[in-house]
Amino acid sequence: MRAVSDEIKRLDNQLREIDDAIDAYLLQIPNLPEAVVPRGKDASANKEIRRWGEAPVFAFQPQPHWVIGERLGMLDEARATKISGARFVIYRDTGARLERAIIQFMLDMQREAGYLEVIPPLLVNRSAMIGTGQLPKLENDMFKTSDEEYFLIPTAEVPVTNMHREEVIPAEQLPLRYVAYTPCFRKEAGSYGKDTQGIVRQHQFNKVELVKITTPDSSYQELENLVVDAERILHRLELHYRVVLLSTGDMSFASAKSYDLEVWHSGVQRFWEVSSCSNFEAFQARRMNMRFKDQEGKVQYCHTLNGSGLATSRLLPAIMECYQTEEGGMRIPTALQPYLRGAKYINPAGQLA
Repeated sequence: MRAVSDEIKRLDNQLREIDDAIDAYLLQIPNLPEAVVPRGKDASANKEIRRWGEAPVFAFQPQPHWVIGERLGMLDEARATKISGARFVIYRDTGARLERAIIQFMLDMQREAGYLEVIPPLLVNRSAMIGTGQLPKLENDMFKTSDEEYFLIPTAEVPVTNMHREEVIPAEQLPLRYVAYTPCFRKEAGSYGKDTQGIVRQHQFNKVELVKITTPDSSYQELENLVVDAERILHRLELHYRVVLLSTGDMSFASAKSYDLEVWHSGVQRFWEVSSCSNFEAFQARRMNMRFKDQEGKVQYCHTLNGSGLATSRLLPAIMECYQTEEGGMRIPTALQPYLRGAKYINPAGQLA
């Protein structure tokens, strides 16, 4: 019997190693793309769905936001580099106030649309990062603490979606809709040498995130609604943008279907992604063991969705570039004026007026 006991222990250890190896392989398998997603290796296969508005026309040569930000004293990249390194920025004076106004405006808009606001932790554990699909594939893009189990969040998607991990949610409570403002942290490990000017690709940036948890039969309608909720911000700010359906080669590891909202930047004459809205179907829910009980009492996996609503590191530059004036100042979008005590203009001296 002693020999049998020893053999059981040996086999249990062997089985544990096999289970760990299987789990490691399974975590490397991406989500399956939805049937209508364009097939392609990269962004060249993306499909433009629609455009809204018109690119502004100037009687002068428009400047990029990093020139405007320095001239008006709104952005200080040099001092940020001195204290933190490349790909950081200090928002100064009207730059800080405008950034804060944009965030509050977006939160107010999404609360009016029916989202529940939360303020989640900025540090999450390894299990949370695995649950939403950032780990193990993207570990090199993440900032982590000296404790290997804790990570700075790359997006509020991670803590907000994980709020309901290991839960069975009553069907009548779905869909759940959350909005959260957080700073976000990414190493941008794969972007060396790209977009080094300005603030469109930073290690630390601000973002208002939208998260939905719903049932499989409604998730794709919820995705379309999610895109519309993000678009409403751009409508109110009167910014020219387009909606793009991402190809298989340009989607994230965890997504089944994704739309990007790309806003026009007049100073560099190009569109920049300001939001990515995705349906992950049950991919994240399986990792988190997040389920719901339907009307018949059957337990199924939830579908999860999220979208930027929006990322200010792309939105603020678009506003600065599209609202600049010939005399060297910039107009303030009408929607943001109530958040800046009615100011309509930043004059060439960098003061609200």
